[in-house]
Amino acid sequence: MNYQFSIISNENLDQIIPLVYELNDFKISEAILKTRFNEMKNQNYECAVISADNELVGVTGMWFCTRHYIGKSVELDHVFIKPEHRGNGLGKQFMAWINNYVIEKGCNSVELNTYVQNNPSHKFYFNEGFEILGYHFLKKL
Repeated sequence: MNYQFSIISNENLDQIIPLVYELNDFKISEAILKTRFNEMKNQNYECAVISADNELVGVTGMWFCTRHYIGKSVELDHVFIKPEHRGNGLGKQFMAWINNYVIEKGCNSVELNTYVQNNPSHKFYFNEGFEILGYHFLKKL
């Protein structure tokens, strides 16, 4: 299959809602996701996608910032590839494309969070050279 990697305009973020909806096991409504992505359009956010035959099959958000301990950084968010497109090296290709893209933007590092129970992702990220540096804490208000 012929895959293409690209950045989509923040004005077209509605296109990724079905993928992010699936990523979250359909627990966050599409209406809430639409509201949140509308807010994200005006923040330091970009979205990379994987397409095949004019269909989106993968996505990740990218938050750009400067951190005191590493400099210019990107944090990957909601990394997702449809299950039927996994296991063929597509994730590795996507990460290489992302790395090249963010290096061109001047980033010194890539960071991400992954759920504790998502063991397959841990193995993948270790193989991609990521290290665990700490814990991610969340407090709902």
